[in-house]
Amino acid sequence: MSTSSSAPISVRMGASDWAQLLLLSLIWGMSFFLIAIAVRGLPVLTVVAARVLVAAVVLWAYVLLSGRSIPRDPKLWLAFLVIGALNNVIPFSLISWGQTQIPSGLASILNAVTPLSTVLVTAMFLADERPTPAKIAGVVLGLGGVAIMMGLDTLAGHRLAILPQIAVLGATLSYACAGTFGRRFARMGIDPIVTAAGMVTGSSILLVPVALLIDGPPPVASVQAWGAVLIMGTICTGLAYVLYFNVLARAGATNISLVTFLVPVSAILLGWLFLEEELNAAHVFGMVTIAAGLLLIDGRLKLRRKG
Repeated sequence: MSTSSSAPISVRMGASDWAQLLLLSLIWGMSFFLIAIAVRGLPVLTVVAARVLVAAVVLWAYVLLSGRSIPRDPKLWLAFLVIGALNNVIPFSLISWGQTQIPSGLASILNAVTPLSTVLVTAMFLADERPTPAKIAGVVLGLGGVAIMMGLDTLAGHRLAILPQIAVLGATLSYACAGTFGRRFARMGIDPIVTAAGMVTGSSILLVPVALLIDGPPPVASVQAWGAVLIMGTICTGLAYVLYFNVLARAGATNISLVTFLVPVSAILLGWLFLEEELNAAHVFGMVTIAAGLLLIDGRLKLRRKG
């Protein structure tokens, strides 16, 4: 990852950026619900590989139909492989495996640590996203909010679920590295749609052979399971990453990571409505606490100085 800044970014997001971020949060919130359906009938690696493969087919079809050119630079394709691993292969695998043992709502809550991980990673690699006292305070406050939403009783009462929770937290670190690494595509002048297509293609190259080796040929499964995979590939991956790279280029890694605060809201509501998962006061209070932390990170809340 380069230590230099890429294209100039806006620390404060505009109305268009927030609108895309809100849409992205709804799409990714839906993905937690769909993962929970897919892993009931399909192996984890098969779900992840099929998801990125569907996204690659859909995005390249759009690239060709819209008259865009396919990049041929080997260095660019190597970068696609790297960001594919960081933004898809590693986190999708960790989250999908984690969701075989923990509820989708809890997985999305843990995923909300991503902005906090991003603040730490960008501090090391991006000169224009250095941590300020407000960002550091936001990290502490946000981590407290995540702890509230998880609940100490979750850690104490479900000891076997600790490893899946750690896996999802590991995914947030991978996302943070991906956001930092992904800043270079805007500097290179790559269209966000082409970047998204290249990334999921890199992910497919890495994942499909591994899934076939470990899981074998895709098994016969329910229409619901495969339908969930198709929706995830087309909307929750293909469309979502076009939005992701567009906001990343304009607002930076820290701001794009704020989407993971909004994701738990839609994911928990979907889990509550369709999967009979619990929605309680701790979730709401934790979300409010994380919101305050992320607003500090974004600069919309200011720390008062004495004197």
